[in-house]
Amino acid sequence: MASRGTLIPEMEKMSVEQLKAIKEQSDMEVNLLQDSLNNIRTATNRLDLASTALHDLSLRPQGKKMLVPLTASLYVPGALDDAEKVLVDVGTGYFIEKTMEEAKNYCERKINLLKSNYDQLLEVTNKKKTIADESGVVLQGKLKQLASAS
Repeated sequence: MASRGTLIPEMEKMSVEQLKAIKEQSDMEVNLLQDSLNNIRTATNRLDLASTALHDLSLRPQGKKMLVPLTASLYVPGALDDAEKVLVDVGTGYFIEKTMEEAKNYCERKINLLKSNYDQLLEVTNKKKTIADESGVVLQGKLKQLASAS
């Protein structure tokens, strides 16, 4: 069989079982990486919403009546006491009091970090997908060759 410029130079010398194993492993890794990409995208969207909420909150006057979220679906009436200080959820149930500007900077830094991680993960995902595709092509060729030989 002629070389197809594969990422794994010895791929064409592998057995059908080895190629199947590589294809299955690569497909599984691609699926896991895709899930991670979706999680990063979701987290980025949440931080974007938080940043927008901070901006909207900074425009409200002190004493302004509003609905305060206790959960995703439960809101209670409240009044804005101090729009210059907010609590920031930094994970694992920990909240830190920050100024409005510090909170906006925190969101921006986290968004930039997530975007950087997303780009790196996307690159790895594309490489794994290429390996899966190439192993599939070589596997199909070997299977056709075996079928024609018998």
